[in-house]
Amino acid sequence: MYFVDRSVAVVKPKEPFMAWLNAVPGNDMDLTLDSLRADCTVILLPEFAEPEEAVAYIDEIFEQLFKMELASWYEDEALWPQQRTLKTFWEWFDVEIHSTVIDSVDDDIVNSPGSGDL
Repeated sequence: MYFVDRSVAVVKPKEPFMAWLNAVPGNDMDLTLDSLRADCTVILLPEFAEPEEAVAYIDEIFEQLFKMELASWYEDEALWPQQRTLKTFWEWFDVEIHSTVIDSVDDDIVNSPGSGDL
């Protein structure tokens, strides 16, 4: 196993995100907060000495994260909420910061572009 020179952030939807999803016209899914938070987006971040630095980094990239989370459900931006401010991001998502990342696989990590152009 190998330590990875990154921190990690787990982006977990909150009630307002679920309410938006359930209100999208034509949505026939019955979503619960527990189901949304069961398999969340994980973002690799630079290593940080203090958790506050990681939160500040999230603040810098929140627009890309917000768009990525919305696009993972609906690519049609007309369905997206108009209000996508930093304040709204933190109201819609919890973000857990973890400082230790360990790779348990001997193979090289392959990077490919993700949604949201991060």
